[in-house]
Amino acid sequence: MSDKTNANVTNASPRKILITSALPYANGPIHLGHLVEYIQTDIWARFQKMRGHQCTYVCADDAHGTPIMLRAQAEGITPEELIAKSSQDHQADFAGFNIAFDHYHSTNSPENEAFACYIYNQLKEKGHISRKTIKQFYDPEKEMFLPDRFIKGTCPKCKAEDQYGDNCEVCGATYTPTELIDPKSVVSGATPIEKETDHLFFELAHFEEMLKNWTHQGHLQSQIANKLDEWFEAGLRGWDISRDAPYFGFQIPGETDKYFYVWLDAPVGYMASFKAYCDKSGLNFDEYWQAGSEAELYHFIGKDIIYFHALFWPAMLAGAGFRTPDAIYAHGFLTVDGQKMSKSRGTFIMAKTYLDHLNPEYLRYYFAAKLSSRIDDIDLNLEDFAQRVNSDLVGKVVNIASRCAGFVVKKFDGQLSSNWSDEAQSLYESFANESEMIAQLYEQRDYGQAMREIMALADRANEYIAETAPWVLAKQEGKEAELHESVSLGINLFRVLMTYLAPVIPETAEKAKAFLNIDDWQWNDVATPLKQHSINKFNALLTRLEMDQIDKMLEDSKKTLTAQAPAASESKQPAADLDPLAEEISIDDFAKIDLRVAKILNAEAVPEANKLLKLTLDIGFEQRQVFAGIKSAYEPEQLIGKMTVMVANLKPRKMRFGMSEGMVLAAGPGGSDLFVLSPDEGAQPGMRVK
Repeated sequence: MSDKTNANVTNASPRKILITSALPYANGPIHLGHLVEYIQTDIWARFQKMRGHQCTYVCADDAHGTPIMLRAQAEGITPEELIAKSSQDHQADFAGFNIAFDHYHSTNSPENEAFACYIYNQLKEKGHISRKTIKQFYDPEKEMFLPDRFIKGTCPKCKAEDQYGDNCEVCGATYTPTELIDPKSVVSGATPIEKETDHLFFELAHFEEMLKNWTHQGHLQSQIANKLDEWFEAGLRGWDISRDAPYFGFQIPGETDKYFYVWLDAPVGYMASFKAYCDKSGLNFDEYWQAGSEAELYHFIGKDIIYFHALFWPAMLAGAGFRTPDAIYAHGFLTVDGQKMSKSRGTFIMAKTYLDHLNPEYLRYYFAAKLSSRIDDIDLNLEDFAQRVNSDLVGKVVNIASRCAGFVVKKFDGQLSSNWSDEAQSLYESFANESEMIAQLYEQRDYGQAMREIMALADRANEYIAETAPWVLAKQEGKEAELHESVSLGINLFRVLMTYLAPVIPETAEKAKAFLNIDDWQWNDVATPLKQHSINKFNALLTRLEMDQIDKMLEDSKKTLTAQAPAASESKQPAADLDPLAEEISIDDFAKIDLRVAKILNAEAVPEANKLLKLTLDIGFEQRQVFAGIKSAYEPEQLIGKMTVMVANLKPRKMRFGMSEGMVLAAGPGGSDLFVLSPDEGAQPGMRVK
């Protein structure tokens, strides 16, 4: 968290906050993996608004690049027609999940062209743009230069096959497409030829010292900052910001047949979207983007695009005279039932398919219950999903209102009591007094902990209702005052819980607002209970989630997605010992293994297994769970805090006890004589072992 956020979380004066999510690419539909980010961001934006801050949430479609140009050609339409249809579909999906952007724009806009050209010209004038003659792959059949992502081949670093032309998804290496082994054009399948062309480069190394400082000043999560240190160690290189015609994008000022690379104008789209919103709302653009601005700027992104956002983007902004972000918050990926989303299993679920079957509030709550301030991947376990929604939202929170509302309406004409006992007042105040603690958790994006705190309060509210038993009091003579207090306090506790949950389940909160007969949800309103206040008749706010609804969604997803997901490249597992019967491997096979320094954050025995310990490992940019057969040599507490070495690119393995996401290296004859490998002193989590 940035220092500015820490300083202002409890500040009574309103803050000026601008929030963005990464721009979805206009070449495909929104799926549940995308929605992790937009739901996370929307919750934060809604929370800030409830706190009384001037908070603006903008986004846009990322609408440029060769993929869009080629798809439009294949469909026989213009790129503009394609991105217009995509924007309409995206916005419908987001609206279906109650994502409340203040403005949604497109990078193919006059505002974006103006800012992209301005930033480029500023960087050029200050000597940060260079021209170099490079060799680039050219498709001889399509007669076009190929973008990095339209070339596939074998990684020159780890030798993993079927990798893109700019980076390896197995070992994380970055390289130029010409370094690929056995490259092929994704467009035609032809072997590309090398051809010389002039390209323009942004000299990122000019900003090395600035970025070294910026990345360690609280603007990034620690895992991300540590990961970026690897790039500084390797040395920052010039970034190719131009592409040759034909290309769908903005032409570079003063150039012929040269266009801005999509990754240059995509983040500029944050500025463009906000400028378009300023023009219609009256906000002052410069107050938010000028250097030294007191306004706050936050980007929510996936961990896969951190390089562009945490190095290129702040350098571009600083070089052009703009402010840099207060913080960039990265999140992990989504798995379903412990595995990558799968089209064949129906778990690669599109937003629209989900909305055809299930309430979006269910997913918003479940994601919130899983999200933290770290960049860990989160798992949508479908059975747990149904159980948690039914237990928490329906069985705990909504149940409070349904148990109390009927008595208030029938026995007291919908009027809440005005006189409470000291015990009732004390219980209410104990709920209201949790306001700042829960607010702090929201502010820090520790939504999972916030949900646990809120559900603990819901348990207490249900215990109170069970203890006072209004259904019993209603049958007893002379107990009207006790009954009135019981159900009135119950409704008030429900209101507090819904206030805390309103950023997460806004549609349900809107229905609850009508039931409670209140005007709005404001965070600080919980300080004052509703006394002598009229409520309306209670109608069901949420219904139970049944597994057959989920099964139908999965079946529908299978039918919708007929294309199979491409198989992920796999690395061979290293031989476990020196048995002479083990298969020989080549140096190329060995080069595929990505060894990383890992810190053991936690270790615990697996009761059902004789040899296994469950380890939680920090590898710098994320945490991993690994089951290691070292129980005979170590007590769990001996390992906590130690550094070790793990195989980081081993394919995750589903075990009876959970998912194992790598392998810890150990040596020895076995039994108690087994030793976990340790790196040299000074090694940090995430460093490669060479």
